Amino acid sequence: MAKIADLIAAGPTLSFEFSAPRDPAGNERLERALERLARLRPSFMSVTYGAGGSTRGPTAEVVSRIQHGLHITGMPHLTCVAHTREEITTIIDRYRDDGIENLLVLHGDLPEGTVDVPTGHFHHAIDLAELVRQRGPFSVGVAAHPEGHPRASSREDDLAHHAAKLAAADFAITQFFFRVEHYERFVEELAKRGVRTPVIPGIMPPTNAEGVARMSAANATEFPDEIRTRLEKAGNDVAARREIGVDVATRLCEQLRRAGAPGVHLYTMNFAEASLGVVSALGLR
Repeated sequence: MAKIADLIAAGPTLSFEFSAPRDPAGNERLERALERLARLRPSFMSVTYGAGGSTRGPTAEVVSRIQHGLHITGMPHLTCVAHTREEITTIIDRYRDDGIENLLVLHGDLPEGTVDVPTGHFHHAIDLAELVRQRGPFSVGVAAHPEGHPRASSREDDLAHHAAKLAAADFAITQFFFRVEHYERFVEELAKRGVRTPVIPGIMPPTNAEGVARMSAANATEFPDEIRTRLEKAGNDVAARREIGVDVATRLCEQLRRAGAPGVHLYTMNFAEASLGVVSALGLR
């Protein structure tokens, strides 16, 4: 397969993110989405898992299926939270031995009811990135939060932390956002600090007002009133809500392309329809 840093260097990328399944029904839904979106021959596909590693187990299987079964570059997420150094080292080595060349390292969500990572575990993604570099020739990605990390003490501290983290990585993928100015401001502020690591915008087609509101609140992400109102007016009409999500995401992607973004990373929520609509509207495949 290919290293994502090389794919970015070759031109704008198209990628999709999936979540590890929690049960057999979820696995069937994921498989359908993978099969449909793989036909677009994206640059890569990434796979995340639940808070505290709650669905970490299937992640390796899904990534292996993407890379060896669908013949598309696969990238697993790897989090600091709730894992010892020994556990993380074993996971990294297994990925390396399976031919996986890309890892997205993150702090990760804390398990419910937990306020901090137990002593002896990794505390920051940058520490995990250093370990990954030691274990193999991986292309290392990190997460970015254009509107600021929800646990940051200040905007300045947050930018300083992001600058150090991105300087240690080959690329970054952002948390979802809905206004292009958030992305532009973030990239400009990093550039002022001498950091020009490629930042791929993560885009989530908004199709459910309640779900988006919940995730936005958890991630300190703005959920524009105009989008919320459109979704609420659509009510229970699933097709209408999907059309809104595709429209919002497409317009944002068009703005990001004009702004020089190095690619588009679509959060699928393990459904194919909205992502297919966005890619079709953009004429990417």
